[in-house]
Amino acid sequence: MAIIEELRTPLYFAAGTADLAVRQAKKVPGLIEQIAAEAPARIDAVRNTDPKAVQEKVTAQAKEAQATVQARATEVFGSLDTDLKKIGENAQHLALRGVGVAAEYAVRAREAYEKVAEHGEQAVKQWRGEAAEEITEIAIAVEPDPEPRPAAREGAADESGDTGAKAAKPTAKKAPAPRKPAAKKTSPDA
Repeated sequence: MAIIEELRTPLYFAAGTADLAVRQAKKVPGLIEQIAAEAPARIDAVRNTDPKAVQEKVTAQAKEAQATVQARATEVFGSLDTDLKKIGENAQHLALRGVGVAAEYAVRAREAYEKVAEHGEQAVKQWRGEAAEEITEIAIAVEPDPEPRPAAREGAADESGDTGAKAAKPTAKKAPAPRKPAAKKTSPDA
């Protein structure tokens, strides 16, 4: 049974992914309309922008970034401890933290995988339900409900109290044994 579940989960994941992709694809026409509506204003803004002002702004930001990087590099290199033992401990600590973070991300990935698989299972159930409803409607339209057959009533209890489960099994006898009439219960008043 576990093997079946191991096979179903990836299929449900694929179905869930497909369902989510379809939902996202339905949003695309609205996004295209929004972009088309905003495009003229953005194009005008780009046309009206002074290239020299943009160049000056970028140059100022680059100088700021360079100064910040130099200050931080000086700070880091100045505070580096030359003690090899501390560097080794820090490296070990960082490695352990990295393993912990990797494990955490693995757990999160598994949870997300299971969540999408559950969504896929629900989508498959919904798809099956819709298909079953359509088939039922077609079957009702084509063929009305048949009358119950007398064979369906043989499940009633016989004199031993058995529900007919033994009668449903095929027997090796050629002819059925004659049945004795069931004894009728009489009320104590009679």
